[in-house]
Parts: sequence; C-alpha cells; structure tokens
Amino acid sequence: MMSAVAALVLVTSLTGRHPAPPGISSDSLPAPRDVVASAASAPPAGQPAEAQETDREATPRPTRTRQSQQYLPRSKPVRLLIPKISVDAPFTELAIGPGGQLEAPPADDVNLVGWHADGPSPGEAGTSVIAGHVDTVTSPAVFVNLGELEKGDVFHVERADRRKASFVVDSVETFDKDHFPNDRVYADTPEAEVRLITCAGDYDRRAKDYTENLVVFAHLA
Repeated sequence: MMSAVAALVLVTSLTGRHPAPPGISSDSLPAPRDVVASAASAPPAGQPAEAQETDREATPRPTRTRQSQQYLPRSKPVRLLIPKISVDAPFTELAIGPGGQLEAPPADDVNLVGWHADGPSPGEAGTSVIAGHVDTVTSPAVFVNLGELEKGDVFHVERADRRKASFVVDSVETFDKDHFPNDRVYADTPEAEVRLITCAGDYDRRAKDYTENLVVFAHLA
C-alpha cells in the first residue's frame, strides 16, 4: 500500500501554532506516501466518493493470522486508550493537504488524536498511522507523555464496529525531522501494525518547531 509515491518531504509538526515555546508550530506531519492524491484513491468514473467509502467499509481485506490472531476488517477508530500514560481520546480523520503532507489534528483540542483515514484502519492488515500533539500554545496535549511507553506496553483502539483492537509496543524511537525514515515508518506490512507519532527533541525558536519526531511502533496483539 505504501508503494505509490517514492518521495515526500516530511516536515512534521504535531502541535499548535505560537510564536515561542513551550508550544510548537505548523499544521503538517510526516505523510504516508500512498495517500498523495492518486488515481488509486479516486472513485471510479460515475461513482461518488461517498459510495466508494461505503464499499471500502463493507469489504475487508483478506484476513491473515499472526500467532492465531486474525486481522480485523476495516472499521473507523473511535477512541484511543493508552492506560500507562492515561490517554483516553477520540479520533478525527486526517487527510493529505495541498502541499502533499498529512494534516495535523486541530490544535484547539488538546485531547484529540488523528488517523490517516485513507490508509489502513487500526487492526486492519497494513500500517495504520495515528498522530497527536505533544503540546499547544496553552497547555500539554494528548501525546505529551508518549515517550514513556516501552517495549511490551499495551494500548487499545475502540472501533466503530464495537471491537477493541489491542496493540503491543515493539519500540519507541526518535528521528530528526530532516532525516525522517519514511520507508521504515510508513512501509506497508503484511501484518496489522500501528505507528503513534508526535513531536520531540528541542524547540527551535527560529523554525518555531520541534527538531524531532517520536514514533511508537506496535503490532496487533
């Protein structure tokens, strides 16, 4: 699924706008390469986009097994639960903006996460992307403690189909925004995986942005 576009420049900000710390800056974050507007994402001629989304929801990907665990059919995520860091947040859909970057969640809601709605849903086969702010101009935000997660920690996604998808953390890593490893983070996988993404590192006053991204790699339990 991640093979459609070879190179997107990923300049990421997962915080609200403000002129100085402790907040962060712009409106975009690392963009999965398969979601740049392409023929694959457009509805067939004569078919409205709404009908296409309905078909997609109704037709799950083929299920596979990982240690007897079936992958889940496609369903919109409703709520993200990370017990270790007391996250209990609703989802909003994120899309690719005109500049070819994934839009960030709205900065006026500090308890909100976004998911790349044109990619796999959490629990579906492939790599699902979930992003959240670390802080805003006024206060810490939903992913302020994301870096406290460790390998083996568990978090959950409640879905519209009333199923709860549970994920186990594989690793927690930070990457310089100027050298963000697109392929490693966004590459499609034969398993159901999730990436949790936020800002990290030092705050650059001149760029009005943090210098790094923190990424949690996890797989369906």
